[in-house]
This record gives sequence, C-alpha cells and structure tokens, in this order.
Amino acid sequence: MKKFELEFPLQASPNFISQYLSTPDGLGEWFADNVKSRSEIFTFIWDDTEEQAEMIPTKENNIVRYKWLESDDDVYFEFRIEVDEITKDVSLIVTDFSEDDELEESKMFWENQINQLKLVIGA
Repeated sequence: MKKFELEFPLQASPNFISQYLSTPDGLGEWFADNVKSRSEIFTFIWDDTEEQAEMIPTKENNIVRYKWLESDDDVYFEFRIEVDEITKDVSLIVTDFSEDDELEESKMFWENQINQLKLVIGA
C-alpha cells in the first residue's frame, strides 16, 4: 500500500467545512450514498456496498481520521484543513492509501468526491 496526499483549495471557513468531514449527515451529502454512525464507528454505504471505519480522535480540531475496520494494515483516510496564515486561503488535504496499480483511480475518486463536496458547500 502506498500513502498519498492530495490538496484541494476550498472557499469556505474551516468550521463550516469540518461539519462535512466529521458527521454522518455531512459525509452523506458528498462522500457516500448514506452514512450511519454508532459512537466512533461510521458505516459508509455506496450502492450495495457497506464499509465501516472508526473515527480516530486527533488532538487538533482541523484533522479527521478514519481507520477502515476490515483492513489488516494501518490503512486510513484523513482530512486535514489548513489555513495559510498570510493569505487566509483554506485548503483541504486528503491522505489515503492505494495499491500501486490503483493509484490513479484512487486519486480520481478523491477528485470526484471533493468536486461533489465543493458543489454541496458552494465553494
């Protein structure tokens, strides 16, 4: 598995963006067809597929990490919101893992999902 990061500029406040990254309702608007949660366990539903991930608490409010429950490896996906101190530009950094032969497909998946997020939040 290969770790990769993608950066997406967003025209919205970090607090506004974070609700779409850390709540079932927010994630259900752009990331999956439906999202349910029981405490820290999130169930992501796409068509006929369900996958579960645990939300891993982080010390910083601007990072949300989910670890896939069915993965043996230390595989997760993470959203990190960064604000440029000078320009105040907001970026969303997505960290994920992929097999080498699926890397481009994984990047395309995230580009499509973040485009959907931008539509939802009007950014």
